[in-house]
Amino acid sequence: MYRRDLTPELAQAFKEYPIVTLMGPRQSGKTTLIKSLFPDMPYYNLERPDIRQWVTDDPIGVLNKHPEGIIFDEVQRVPSLVSYLQVRVDEQKKKGMYILSGSHQPELHAAIAQSLAGRTAILHLLPLSLHEIITPVASYSTDDCLYRGFLPAIHYDDLNPTKYYRHYLETYIEKDVRQLIHIKDLLTFQRFIKLCAGRVGQMVNTNTLGNELGVSHNTIKQWLSVLQATFIITLLPPYFENFGKRVIKSPKLYFFDVGFVSFLLDIETPKQLERDPLRGFLFENMVVMEMFKARLHLGLSPNLYYYRDSMQHEVDVIYKTANEFVAFEIKASQTMDKRFAKNLDYFSHLVEGRCKDRYVVYSGQENFIGSKVSTIHFSQVYDVLLSYKEGS
Repeated sequence: MYRRDLTPELAQAFKEYPIVTLMGPRQSGKTTLIKSLFPDMPYYNLERPDIRQWVTDDPIGVLNKHPEGIIFDEVQRVPSLVSYLQVRVDEQKKKGMYILSGSHQPELHAAIAQSLAGRTAILHLLPLSLHEIITPVASYSTDDCLYRGFLPAIHYDDLNPTKYYRHYLETYIEKDVRQLIHIKDLLTFQRFIKLCAGRVGQMVNTNTLGNELGVSHNTIKQWLSVLQATFIITLLPPYFENFGKRVIKSPKLYFFDVGFVSFLLDIETPKQLERDPLRGFLFENMVVMEMFKARLHLGLSPNLYYYRDSMQHEVDVIYKTANEFVAFEIKASQTMDKRFAKNLDYFSHLVEGRCKDRYVVYSGQENFIGSKVSTIHFSQVYDVLLSYKEGS
């Protein structure tokens, strides 16, 4: 098993809170991590109909059977359980009693907001980072990474990514989409997911998506919310302050796993990526997700944005720390070009010296550390984000 960077944060949270809630995409390794870290705790998988029925019918009996604590996996399947947990932890006043996990945000968030506020730590586990699989990744090409993605089973069991993601999509539609919304035409929803893949790393335009699918603007907004709620996509917000009306304020769309995007784009081998017109966006998706992992696996908010204005000045990622910024330009090229830093310089001037560091992230092997702009290999971006947490 890969050692997950979230492990210390999860262990510490268990010492500080009566309940720890772990959320993230399906197959990102939540159950494996919890069972490995807490091997002696009773484990209840609420996806199992018999277990779910038992917990639904007799929650107090289940809690009394294991007074020292329980792991409840896929807890969104029995949202009423959360109220009983609230009463139990308020009575016991102990730390480290229950661990909850789930892959649906709406039900968990609603239940937590109502019953568990202040009683639970909320952590997120995303797919593997390059940092977590650094030894085998050394033998992968950039296109291997974009094709394989980072779901643990693909790496641990050396599975065929194309076949794996086909099953992943079918399971996702059956288990998650059907639970959240009633869709008459699942084929249209699958087309919608594919259209989103074709817009990876780009701004979201709900009107255009609706016109292509023949559905309403509001339907597209609802479906985007479903993809967000089930950890398929995330929307990177734009950064703006008093820059005037020229700043673009639409979010950009990214997938939590780049291998899933490649599958949705009908890419079946790493070689097919060499000339794919979306290769640059796929590379950007991979790097942006490394940044999300670096922050979320420390139990921190991402604090990640992008900048774009009507004059076509764009910075791919901005990390905000207090009143300062770290700016990143992401390029799939293996060759550094000084023009890559142009928009970084523009943004630095725009924020009047508050941009403390600037980086060009690319797939080349040579690192350049300059007084103004540093150039780093994409596998190092995770450590760069960590360095700001550690204050170095």
